[in-house]
Amino acid sequence: MHKRLLPATVVLALAATLALSACSVGGDGGGGELDPAETPLTEYWEAMYGGGDDEKEMAAQQKKTEELVAACMAEEGFDYIPVDYSQYSFTSSFDDEDRDTEEWVTEHGYGSFQTPEEQEEMNAESENFVDPNSDYVMALSPSEQTAYYEVLQGPQMSEEEYAAMEESGEPMEYNWETSGCYGKADHEVRGEDVTQSEKYKPLMDGLNKLYETQQSDPEIVKINAEWAACMSDAGYTDFKTKQEAQESVYAESNTYWETATEEPDEATQAKWRENEIDVALADFRCSEKVDYQDRTLKVQFDLENQFIDDNKAELDAMIAEVAQAKGK
Repeated sequence: MHKRLLPATVVLALAATLALSACSVGGDGGGGELDPAETPLTEYWEAMYGGGDDEKEMAAQQKKTEELVAACMAEEGFDYIPVDYSQYSFTSSFDDEDRDTEEWVTEHGYGSFQTPEEQEEMNAESENFVDPNSDYVMALSPSEQTAYYEVLQGPQMSEEEYAAMEESGEPMEYNWETSGCYGKADHEVRGEDVTQSEKYKPLMDGLNKLYETQQSDPEIVKINAEWAACMSDAGYTDFKTKQEAQESVYAESNTYWETATEEPDEATQAKWRENEIDVALADFRCSEKVDYQDRTLKVQFDLENQFIDDNKAELDAMIAEVAQAKGK
């Protein structure tokens, strides 16, 4: 299997999004005035990672990237037809507004394991996607296929590198220069990533560390202790944080996939879903009881506001350079 890496910028953006939204999982805690989607640093994350780009601009960038990939592959002696990714757009049947309700959690848990009906829906969507290069690639010899993907995406990770990455939990650093034609094309279309320059490394390190600091804040520790006590009363004595509760629902399935040679049967999947729903429902009710979201958001807002106050000049300078690099 050919394993691809995400660019560092994408990983950081995802990490930021998860940090900003994590408080809303498993109970809204009373629907206070603070909005997890509009924290003080949100405008900076959006400016850095294009959160405000419209669909037309993103589609245009993707189209240009594919055209450049095709030209690059031709220079290396391979055929490549630009892929129209607009033909593949899987839309979840989940309504985000309903996720923070007990009714939704009772039916879906955290939304991790799909029902047979949901799997069928996703498979139907997947079948709509047609890769115009699949026939060409399949006609190549195994060695030619390896060379094709190396030119297209860069050298494949070794099993040792992949295992080391999984063990560390840290994504391998993305380098466009070693990411084949896709790396070159993406770099040409999007330009330099200002946020990953040495100039702003201390600032970005501080941003990423901010959310680690949040977890050790005395108020967060207190909230987690109250939540954990509630979960213990519900029969879950091992969880100290909400993250541990969510991670626990994957434990059995992860063990299965370590040695599995075939898809799990419906009975096994149903067992996983039942466990997920039980854990998520207890999590939801305990989060409601301790007013988890509003209280943790208050801490997050305070920390982010303080970070902005301490680093505003550098943040604004970096955002200005990002905008200039994007030609805005």
